[in-house]
Amino acid sequence: MRPLKVPGAWVTDPPSFTDHRGSFHEWFRGEEVRTAVGRPFHLAQANCSVSRRGVVRGIHFADVPPGQAKYVTCVRGAVRDVVVDLRTGSPSFGVWDAVQLDADNRRAVFLSEGLGHGFQALTDDATLVYLTTSGYDASREHAVDPFDPRLGIAWDSDIPPVLSAKDAAAPGLAAAEAAGLLPAYDTCVTVRTGTVRPLQTDPEESS
Repeated sequence: MRPLKVPGAWVTDPPSFTDHRGSFHEWFRGEEVRTAVGRPFHLAQANCSVSRRGVVRGIHFADVPPGQAKYVTCVRGAVRDVVVDLRTGSPSFGVWDAVQLDADNRRAVFLSEGLGHGFQALTDDATLVYLTTSGYDASREHAVDPFDPRLGIAWDSDIPPVLSAKDAAAPGLAAAEAAGLLPAYDTCVTVRTGTVRPLQTDPEESS
């Protein structure tokens, strides 16, 4: 796993083995994640998201604590996957990085608690599957405007964006910070390093 520009996020390119029957690859290896992150990945929920071309989901984040680390890959189609540092007090606050995840490169992204996550579907039926360290809880979930000029995320401008009503109404970075919605960097580091283990909750369907 190699680090992204946002501290606390990594990307991996697992090898794929192909023959006349098809292909095989290991899209998640707990030991690889533990080595990179410095602690085990405690799985609480697995999600699957299917989006038509142009859909933008995000930028989503959860309260810390408990926080929600994610391990994300694309099993059909292609997406532009984006990680944003939303942690107040972070040396890289507001910094983002993006990678293409698709069914051909088999790439996967890990992001730590407190980081924002979003993606843009580059194809129809773009299918993301991801593992999380805590279950979905609507009361702890938030969003930041993915098109906030302050963030300046480089989405594909040739694809008309499709957003949910919730994401379209999400505040910008400055407004979210002023409202006290964003997680604190020191708290996120404490959770990430394992001093505080994220709470486990009952899985619920995410929006």
